[in-house]
Amino acid sequence: MPVPQSHGLVSRSLLRENAYRAIRDAIVDGTLAPGERLNDADLVEWLGVSRTPVREALARLEQAGLVQTKPGRYTIVSPLDVRAARSAQSVTAAVHELAVRESLPNLSAVELDAMRAANARFADALRRGDVDAAVVADDEFHGVPVAASANGAIRSVLEQFTPLLRRVEHLRFSSLSGRSSVAQHDRIIALCEAGDADGAAAAVRANWETLAPLLDTLTPDGDRPADAADASPR
Repeated sequence: MPVPQSHGLVSRSLLRENAYRAIRDAIVDGTLAPGERLNDADLVEWLGVSRTPVREALARLEQAGLVQTKPGRYTIVSPLDVRAARSAQSVTAAVHELAVRESLPNLSAVELDAMRAANARFADALRRGDVDAAVVADDEFHGVPVAASANGAIRSVLEQFTPLLRRVEHLRFSSLSGRSSVAQHDRIIALCEAGDADGAAAAVRANWETLAPLLDTLTPDGDRPADAADASPR
């Protein structure tokens, strides 16, 4: 299994959570490709931890649909399941809509400025073609109302389903088709600032539903046909 070159990434104080996040992010950004075999020994060497946090991380990733395990035989990175991605998109769109509704009374000028700053970083990352930075900035943008909602159930559901969608977002943000999200984010901010809960919630749902056309171009195993890739909006 080819692993990233950096070693000892995980701090001793947060072994379990950081191991999970490091492996998850490597799957989401494609460093660990679909179908890649995951060997405990390689992951232990890469992360600089014992086998226990690695195995706990893999168990969580299996629950999230990012890893498949055959006990005693193999553990692999899951192929992108388009049906699962559609289900995750529906749930995620609805939960982000709820987050905006619940957060709106708590959104101060500070939170709105944080959303603007995240969207500026998002736009800049897209201009530079930095997909990883675009995904991080998009997470930060949507994370503001999620945090302001102070609803632990919302956070838990998104933790479960967002990583699967981020694999799709990497395809979207790698082309100019993702740039419409910048204007959509601006509209969400404006509606939140105006106190329009219904409008802001609808705008957030519409933003997450823009993944649907990309999902339509994917084959069942998560690949994009060559003609679909060539047809990305310009």
